[in-house]
Amino acid sequence: MDQSEKKIGLLNWIMLLVTSAAMLAMSRWVNSAAGVVATIIAGVGLLVALVSYFQMRLAEREQLEKLEMDELAKSRGDTSLFASAADETFPAKRSREIFDRYFVPGFTVVLLLFLGAGCYFSWTLVGTMPPLIPERATLAMALMGLFAIVLFLLGKYSVGLARLQKQRLLRAGAGYLLLTAYVCFVVIATIGMVLAGFPKTDFIVARALSVVLGLIAVEALLGLISELYRVRVKGRESRLLYDSRMVGLLGQPEGIINTIGHALDYQFGFQVSETWFYQLLRQRFALLVLAQVIVLVLSTCVTFIDPGEQALLERFGAPVPNRGVIGPGVHFKLPWPIDQVTRYRTEQIQSFVVGEQEGSEQEKIQRQSRTIVWSVAHGKEDDLLVATRDRSDSTQLDAAKKSPPVNLISVGIPVEFQIADLNKWAYNNEDPDSLLQGLAYREVVYYLASADLDDVMARHRGDAAKVLQQRIQAAADSRELGARIIFVGLEDIHPSVKAAADFEKVIGAMQTREAKILEAKAYEVKTNALARAEAYKRTGAAEAEKERLTQNGSARTALVAGQLAAFDAAPDVYTNRAYLNTVSRNVGDARKYVMASTNTSEILQLDLTDKVRRDLENVIDVPPPKK
Repeated sequence: MDQSEKKIGLLNWIMLLVTSAAMLAMSRWVNSAAGVVATIIAGVGLLVALVSYFQMRLAEREQLEKLEMDELAKSRGDTSLFASAADETFPAKRSREIFDRYFVPGFTVVLLLFLGAGCYFSWTLVGTMPPLIPERATLAMALMGLFAIVLFLLGKYSVGLARLQKQRLLRAGAGYLLLTAYVCFVVIATIGMVLAGFPKTDFIVARALSVVLGLIAVEALLGLISELYRVRVKGRESRLLYDSRMVGLLGQPEGIINTIGHALDYQFGFQVSETWFYQLLRQRFALLVLAQVIVLVLSTCVTFIDPGEQALLERFGAPVPNRGVIGPGVHFKLPWPIDQVTRYRTEQIQSFVVGEQEGSEQEKIQRQSRTIVWSVAHGKEDDLLVATRDRSDSTQLDAAKKSPPVNLISVGIPVEFQIADLNKWAYNNEDPDSLLQGLAYREVVYYLASADLDDVMARHRGDAAKVLQQRIQAAADSRELGARIIFVGLEDIHPSVKAAADFEKVIGAMQTREAKILEAKAYEVKTNALARAEAYKRTGAAEAEKERLTQNGSARTALVAGQLAAFDAAPDVYTNRAYLNTVSRNVGDARKYVMASTNTSEILQLDLTDKVRRDLENVIDVPPPKK
């Protein structure tokens, strides 16, 4: 083995060690998530380069041992002794074979676990890291650029040396050198994008680098599986398990062109890679890519604003004079990143909810498909204080023991608004959405603290919504938010879930009391009316009896007077008439016999048997049947 190869291998892992430590320190110092993931990639390259260097040392010892044995064989002229005890005679070769057979697969397993853990750690780390610190970004970009240039130059030299001298042990570490250099350039560009006003770029690039770690881990896993079924031929060198083809492609993108050329040659059956068009494409590939980049940059000079939208046109972060706000249509501007356009849907009615945070999509679907009750929480709710009229009798309760006239209430108040002035909305406040929500929440708290529970929940809910709309609009205007409040609703107002059961008991007691009062009033109305009716009835009956007795007395007096006059005029006639009237009145239904003569003797025969009724003597004659 050439000494230069071993020196380059040593230099590679030392450079990766220094770079990994420096990148980790700078990434944590500047809070760059992409830099942390890039440090993990550099750490993987450090492990690969270190094992590769150790394997180079074993190969060098084997080569020196072979040379020594060849010199001994030439001096003695007999090699039978060495041929019979090859394993004992070549300990360096035996060590290298054991290393290749056992240590390399074991190291690949460890590398796979490290890649998987790094992928998982980097993916979860992205969402927990604080934002990047702009004040430290410039120094971090300069140092990382320095390391990237050194890694790139050393990697290019190592790759060229490995390709020319066919040194497969040097190729694995060299690939990670170039990949780390490219990743450093990507991190520098990411930090620049964050400074340009795109804070999410760091998050996106970190997630992309995490995916690269995952793909390298998958490749290592597939390599281990294929190693189990690989046909082993004695004397033939196999590909190193920790040498990643993906790292080689990412570190040497020009190798993709060679691979495509070989594939085309094989597919078409002739040397496509030697044609003038392919050679022209290979030689002018950078120019073609540059032309595409130029076209892409020129395409950013035209922007389209949709109907219902307005946009802010900014040049280096400041509004363009006389063109700060542009409306719907086609507009021309300077290329990105000189001019930037930020769109806002100014005609769209936006909304948020005060006092309640909506849950997941599944919870929204469940809310739409079932009845919402007060005693069950249907979102993350905040309990607010609301005033209540003191209906208790202060003369009967001790003032020291009496609870304050307030209640807890949970509200879900939707607030709908539009962006009325885009300049005020975008430039006067850093986060206008959060500020408007905070102002609305404050006004709701102030209003409920001075309102009555019954008025808010029942009688004057519409008036309360109008008052809240006016107050929120006034608060937004005082902060120059440039928002127009369109609607404030008080649909979802209910007692706190914790106090729902007690509230229902209080309401139930109040309703029971009202029911008892109404029942007593109904009984009062019923009994008083019956008493008045009975009194009127008895008074009327007494008046009628009085009138009857009075009239009867007058009539009897008049009758007696008339009878006396008739008796005085004809006493006998009056007496006989009175007698006959009495007999006629008392025996009117009896059979009477009048005896006209008084000078004869009569014999009376009385037949006291019952007579047959005449209706029973009418027999109906039924004619005989016809023959």
